[in-house]
Amino acid sequence: MKKLTLLVLLTIGFIGSTTAQTKKYHGVSFYTDLKLDGENLVLNGAGLREKYWMDLYVAALYVPKKTNEAGKVIYNDTEMAIHIKIISNSVTRERFIESVNEGFANATHGKATKEEIKKFVGYFSEPIKEGDKINLDYIPGKGVRVTKNGTVKGTIPGLEFKKALFSIWLGTPPVQESLKSEMLGKE
Repeated sequence: MKKLTLLVLLTIGFIGSTTAQTKKYHGVSFYTDLKLDGENLVLNGAGLREKYWMDLYVAALYVPKKTNEAGKVIYNDTEMAIHIKIISNSVTRERFIESVNEGFANATHGKATKEEIKKFVGYFSEPIKEGDKINLDYIPGKGVRVTKNGTVKGTIPGLEFKKALFSIWLGTPPVQESLKSEMLGKE
């Protein structure tokens, strides 16, 4: 009986020690570590996207090694990710697509063709609502894999597309300066 009790306690201890750690940003929890295509990534930072005094989403940046340099994130051809959690019903599919198109128009790094942008926007044909999770995972040699609520929507190949996409949040000008700073761990 003592051996069984000890085994149960050890098992509970082991399970507890292997659960992923999380960190909260603006009320949203993100894993502090992430495995992407076999590579370990760390949570660099996360920030709140606001517009007209409304909280819209929280976006987290995952990189191989923490950095506060946007250029390293935008230009490096290594695994990295931006994970977004929608926190408002004000974010509709139409507004999201409008924001993405505006972001690509303002992107100052990389190049996204009209066809790539159309394909990317096409991944969001279903409604977007509060609680949705959108993952933009960059894998070298494969491209940016888009996942919504755990379902892979597709992948857009190329480093240039990744540069343009990540430039929406981390470029000059970014979609929101405070969001960029938080994602880069500066705030």
